[in-house]
Amino acid sequence: MNVLILGGDGYLGWPTAMNLTANGHTVAVVDNYLRRNVCREEDVEPLFDVPNLHERTRLWKETSGYNVQVFIGDLRQWDFVADVFGQFVPDAIIHYAEQPSAPYSMLNRRAATLTLSNNIEVTANVIFAVREFVPEAHIIKIGTMGEYGTPDIDIEEGWLDIEHKGRRSRFLYPRQAGSLYHTTKVMDTDLLWFYVRMWDLRVTDLMQGPVYGLFTDENEKDSRLLPFFNYDELFGTVLNRFIVQAVDGYPLTVYGKGGQTRGYLDIRDTLQCVRLSLENPSKAGELRIFNQFVETFSVNQLAEKVQQVGNQFNLNVEIRSIENPRKEAEDHYYNPVHTGLLELGLKPHYLTDDVISQMLETVIKYKDNIKKTSIFRGVKWK
Repeated sequence: MNVLILGGDGYLGWPTAMNLTANGHTVAVVDNYLRRNVCREEDVEPLFDVPNLHERTRLWKETSGYNVQVFIGDLRQWDFVADVFGQFVPDAIIHYAEQPSAPYSMLNRRAATLTLSNNIEVTANVIFAVREFVPEAHIIKIGTMGEYGTPDIDIEEGWLDIEHKGRRSRFLYPRQAGSLYHTTKVMDTDLLWFYVRMWDLRVTDLMQGPVYGLFTDENEKDSRLLPFFNYDELFGTVLNRFIVQAVDGYPLTVYGKGGQTRGYLDIRDTLQCVRLSLENPSKAGELRIFNQFVETFSVNQLAEKVQQVGNQFNLNVEIRSIENPRKEAEDHYYNPVHTGLLELGLKPHYLTDDVISQMLETVIKYKDNIKKTSIFRGVKWK
């Protein structure tokens, strides 16, 4: 298929581009370097330098023989969007093109308005472009399990059947996001559901948990093709952050009681889930929702895993509970359903000691790049 990846420079976007070309698809990537620029502005750049998209595509061509087409521009600008869809006519669109950080969205008014304008306008333009240029194309939107919050009942896979006063109906599972970023993802889902009903779009919404890791089949032998690895409080996911803290001798920053539980997945499983969704598309007029994660862990459990493996490296890892800068439940029920992608054929990678060891060994190589001032800023939800 012709696959257009929006946000193709990102932590997940670039590995997806390599993976899909290696599996026979024709790929174009779009990005405006928003993440790179924000990281620079906030002085929280990744652990190691990552080549720009043009250089990445040259390296991938050199090592694999596969081509990736590059478009650099802002998807909030309709003229640019129309040009992309005119030049590269996609069968499917994978939508990663959003400001991806919950803490950044809560940083200040400027960060909040950037998150709102970027995330909602880009999603709207994607919908309008599909309607105008490729009405049969399949939209795969990367959502987040954070849309659901932490309700005191089981989290179903996107939908909830309700019986009320003797009548039954089916609704989107109630959303109660815990940050402005997550709220924009709820708005994405609502926008897509509206236009699925209005225009018979075909959409898959992937409610993804936090992702960890660096290595995929495509980059394991060439470090120049690795994705961004943020370890800061704004853009680093929790396990990636704990790995860097362990190597640096910085106490693992457990927020509050540490009972916050989420569903996690290896970066390799993100690639599997996206490709399975692509190659098994939803129907016209269908909003299909999958909960995309493999295992659930509390923050305490993750910290203990990193401590146990880190101490085998003689890192003397310390765990420290600190005042929670977020407004969230620290001890709660969490039981989300996640069967859809397994039924499509997902073969999960689990968080083993070997996975943590490989991550520690990689970070140790770049230890001199770690900036302590980037690790923790105390961004407060309140």
